[in-house]
Amino acid sequence: MNYARYLTRLSSSRQHSAIRVLTSIVQENPSIITMAGGMPNPQTFPIQEVSLKLKNGKRIDLDEKATRIALQYSGTKGLPPLVNMLTELQCRIHNPPTYKAEGHPGPLDLIVTSGSQDGLCKVFESMVNPDDKVLVEHPTYSGTLAIVKPLTSKAIPVESDIDGLNPASLRQALSPWSPSDAKRPGSDIPKVLYLVPNGGNPTGAGLTLDRKKEIYKIAQDYNLIIMEDDPYFYLQFTKPYVPSFLSMDTDGRVVRFDSFSKLVSSGMRLGFVTGPKPLLERLELHMQCSVMHASGLSQMALYKVLEDWGIEGFLKHAETTAELYKTKRDQCLAIMEKHLKGLAEWTIPSGGMFVWVKLHVEDSHKLITVRAREKGVLFVPGSVFMMDSSKPSPYIRASYSNCTEEQMDTAFQRLAEILQEG
Repeated sequence: MNYARYLTRLSSSRQHSAIRVLTSIVQENPSIITMAGGMPNPQTFPIQEVSLKLKNGKRIDLDEKATRIALQYSGTKGLPPLVNMLTELQCRIHNPPTYKAEGHPGPLDLIVTSGSQDGLCKVFESMVNPDDKVLVEHPTYSGTLAIVKPLTSKAIPVESDIDGLNPASLRQALSPWSPSDAKRPGSDIPKVLYLVPNGGNPTGAGLTLDRKKEIYKIAQDYNLIIMEDDPYFYLQFTKPYVPSFLSMDTDGRVVRFDSFSKLVSSGMRLGFVTGPKPLLERLELHMQCSVMHASGLSQMALYKVLEDWGIEGFLKHAETTAELYKTKRDQCLAIMEKHLKGLAEWTIPSGGMFVWVKLHVEDSHKLITVRAREKGVLFVPGSVFMMDSSKPSPYIRASYSNCTEEQMDTAFQRLAEILQEG
């Protein structure tokens, strides 16, 4: 693969920060004497040790050495023990074909980011020029639209349904071009496909394995990079997990985004990006001149928790979390059946935190942003997940993740009253 064709002019022109490189050298060789970087003297740090108490009553201590490392500048890719642990996790769960593949042009790499959203934003910025066409699952996560719309006005929607992104819609979106156009310099053929494969935001849909295989084959035919935004992978409601695009990526054309926001803590702001080293190197360079690295204290705290759990413990925690959300989903669906039958229709989420509801109205925007708010209940109008948010949409997104059963009952009762009022 010629990874240079996917990079923006800005990204291609980025150079390594000499000081950031030196910071990584010190991190990897702590015995080296350095008078290079502007590292603060740790004697000035007011925090000496950190102690974490888990909900099972166990206490995890960051001793003085670990705390000193956490509070100091570190390498851009992440704290080495955490990077190693996450790489082990990816290999255990996804078994990426490009990991340690000798002579492969896109060997696997991994970078810890300030939440997967930050990684997503920076990768888009490294790969999308103003005149580029981008394939985007539709409807899609509003945060992604906030990234993509200012980058290019040529985003192409690819429709999804109850089984996730529809391969037929993808082929239709690519129909103006032939696979040979991907080899022609100067062609305006799209180079990037973005999707949320599990627990779709906003739809709650999950891609089937057959569809994933078909989509990957289309990506091979048209030489697309797949941006696999998968924060809900571990929140699938059926087992075994549907294999990821990363697990079938023999070519090195998948950039995968994982998040700890839905499993450990959203406030920690930690995610990680896995993908071909030539593309992740550009992400690293972008981070070097922006955030420099994800929070050291958050990284160290997460590492210590994962070290205590081990991979099996993490998977058990993920399973328990998924069971909680499945219970809440079922409560939500039962309450919707109670209050919204005949007033709306919806699909059953296969994972994640959201249910996608089609109200029997022409447009939900004013109904949700004004009338529902006046009744003390909030949903998200469907228009914010659409490429053209000015068009009427009858949909709303409801989240069942953080409401009690009683709160959901009240919310949908109030929504039903509004719909019945007309």
